[in-house]
Amino acid sequence: MKKIDAKSFDEKFDRGEDMSEYLDFSKARRLKETKTKTKKVNVDFPEHIIEMLDEEAQSIGVTRQSIIKMWIAERLKEERKNRLDKAG
Repeated sequence: MKKIDAKSFDEKFDRGEDMSEYLDFSKARRLKETKTKTKKVNVDFPEHIIEMLDEEAQSIGVTRQSIIKMWIAERLKEERKNRLDKAG
């Protein structure tokens, strides 16, 4: 595993470079999976949106499905927080 300072690491990560040479996977562990039920949803997107999603997903090393789920979860959390802030 190569050594790198935090600023350089962040810059390389932001450029979408492969960061695996700077990570120690020997101590990595999988988080305990929850027994959350899932339900399939089909959504149609224009091709240019799919291309943009794929570029973003690739730049952070996840699948298209993962980035969609992450972004929707982040937005829902933000909307809930905003609604609670306005109510409180």
